[in-house]
Amino acid sequence: MGDSKGVYTISVAAEMVGAGVQTLRMYEARGLVHPERTAGGTRRYSNDDIERLKRITALLEDGLNLAGVGMVLNLQDENARLRAQRKE
Repeated sequence: MGDSKGVYTISVAAEMVGAGVQTLRMYEARGLVHPERTAGGTRRYSNDDIERLKRITALLEDGLNLAGVGMVLNLQDENARLRAQRKE
């Protein structure tokens, strides 16, 4: 991780992860991903966002629903924060 600069438009991000644009909008609405916004409001996805979208897709393919995906992502994020704190 660590590549958080938003560079990809929503259509490019959707193509990269094999999902539809509306699907990515739904993930954002559910709080699963938080792309940057330009001054004009255009979404810009970073490489970190793309990796997160791939994790979402994999969890959905494993049979989780969106609520479950959100819980897993929150736990993974918290685990990463705790590991980073422990290293300090």
